[in-house]
Amino acid sequence: MSRKQNFLIFIILVILISMLLGACAPAKPAEETTLKLALLPILETLPMHVAQQEGYFAEEGVNVEFIPVSSAAERDQIMAAGQADGMINDLVSTLLYNQKTPQIQIVSFAQSATSEVPQYRILASGDSGFSNVADLKGVEIGISEGSVIAYTTDRLLHAEGFTEDDIKTVAVPKIPDRLSLLESGELKAANLPDPFGSLAIQSGAVLMVDDSKYPQYGNSEISFRKAVIDENPDAIRGFLKALNKAIAAINADPTKYEDLLVELKLIPAPLIGNYQIPPFPQGQVPSESQWADVLAWAQEKGLITADVSYEDSVTDEFLP
Repeated sequence: MSRKQNFLIFIILVILISMLLGACAPAKPAEETTLKLALLPILETLPMHVAQQEGYFAEEGVNVEFIPVSSAAERDQIMAAGQADGMINDLVSTLLYNQKTPQIQIVSFAQSATSEVPQYRILASGDSGFSNVADLKGVEIGISEGSVIAYTTDRLLHAEGFTEDDIKTVAVPKIPDRLSLLESGELKAANLPDPFGSLAIQSGAVLMVDDSKYPQYGNSEISFRKAVIDENPDAIRGFLKALNKAIAAINADPTKYEDLLVELKLIPAPLIGNYQIPPFPQGQVPSESQWADVLAWAQEKGLITADVSYEDSVTDEFLP
């Protein structure tokens, strides 16, 4: 046998052995999908932090990275730049995102008002002398314009019999400023989300009306960029399954996570020790009627002109 033939046989043997070893080698595990979430320091993020701390995300094969943001504007900038995949937002901002083309999709509630626990409160300052919601007719109420705060202000007051002419508002976009002005009496009234509403009451503010009376209006959502959902459906499903475990753990024993709440500064310092973590909703998304009402409000206010599709903007496909 010639040297050339020997060389060819050697090459063939090397190839066959390599193929055999490759077939016998254990398959490499699929690389975990990383979901990046732009998160404000708000109470609704607690289940995500618990899921991270307890290893629930890892159990579902999803790597989750939190990107801290200090304002909704910063959050939206990061989302628009594609630097984050998901966020906690609301129905109004989802409408604004999707008014031209579907950019984000709601996959779950983050929080929702109930008949026992409010999410948004319209409050009067302690020295206003107001004792009844009717006292607010014609009084400037501090809000954040073009937002869920503006929406809930209108809807709660309309439900209490106010006409459009009865409702007067003044723009105070930042929640701490709104709270401070209410406490000082410079604002006679304001709409504040929980837990800042709880803090205002602790400081002497007077409750006028809140969404525990009309829970269909008060909620916040978990949303992801549509492209991320389309490319990583299993990761979204795993994310929500892990989140559901965290919510079950919190709802079963809220006191267990009070230290984490304090560590992450998810409630104002004066409430520490005096605040009860509310239950978080499980396996739910906003209804079509809730979406339609927010859409009608946004169109009435001239925020949008398009009919933004519920199906394009909300999905329950990934709920556990």
